[in-house]
Amino acid sequence: MKCDNGTILEQQQMAKDVYRMVISSPITSQMIPGQFVNIAVEGLTLRRPISICSIDEASFTIIYKVVGEGTRRLSKMIAGQSVNVFGPLGHGYPIEADRKAVLLIGGGCGVPPLYELAKRYIKAGVHVDVVMGFDTASSIFYESEFQALGASVSIATMDGSYGCKGTVTDAIQAANITTDFICACGPLPMLKALEQRYTQGYFSLESRMACGMGACMACVAHDAKSADMYHRICKEGPVFPIGRVVLS
Repeated sequence: MKCDNGTILEQQQMAKDVYRMVISSPITSQMIPGQFVNIAVEGLTLRRPISICSIDEASFTIIYKVVGEGTRRLSKMIAGQSVNVFGPLGHGYPIEADRKAVLLIGGGCGVPPLYELAKRYIKAGVHVDVVMGFDTASSIFYESEFQALGASVSIATMDGSYGCKGTVTDAIQAANITTDFICACGPLPMLKALEQRYTQGYFSLESRMACGMGACMACVAHDAKSADMYHRICKEGPVFPIGRVVLS
C-alpha cells in the first residue's frame, strides 16, 4: 500500500446520488477484487474509504454514493483534477477458478466490488450469476456492464419498479439459481439472510473505517467461534469466509 496523487480521468453520475470515478494511478497494479482505497477530501480530516470497482492496466474505477459532506465534495470534482489515494487496503476475494459456477450478490453500494470479481471469474471460464438488489428503479446501476462481461444478471427492487419485487433472495428464487458458492457485499440484513441459506463463499462487510490500516480499532467484528477474538474489518477483511465473523 502507498499514498499516491492520482489523476481523475472520468467522473459521471450513474444513478440517483451514485457516481462513477476513474482514477489514473500507479497503485492500480497492486489491486485485487474486494479491496478498497482511502481517498483524501480537501478540507476534511478523515479520508473516505471506497471499494474498488474495476481494475485496468493503469487506472481503476470507484463507484460511490453521496451520503455526507465528504462524498458530496468528491462528487463535485472533475476530470483532470488530482486526488490523493491511499491503498490498496484490506483483503479481497480469493479467486477459486476451479469452480464451475459462482453466484455474486450485491445490495446497493455493495455492487461495485463484485464487478472486477465477475471479470476475473468469467476470464477463468467460470459461469457467473449476478443478483443485485436496489430500493427503486432509479437506484439501479451497472446492469448492462455486468451483462457485457457475459454474466447472467437478475435484479430485485424493494418497490417492484424493476425486476423482481423484494430482496435479493426473492430474485435468486425467481431466477431458479441453484449455485451454492457465493460472494456477496451489501447491508448487514442482506448478509444475515444469505448466511441462513449459504455456507460456501465469502462476505464483504461494510463498516465505518477511520484509518483503513487496523490501527485505530474502530471497525471490528467478533470471531464466530471465539468470544475473545476480534477481526479488524479494514485489515483482516473486509472480505471474510462465510461464518468467520459474527454479523452484528
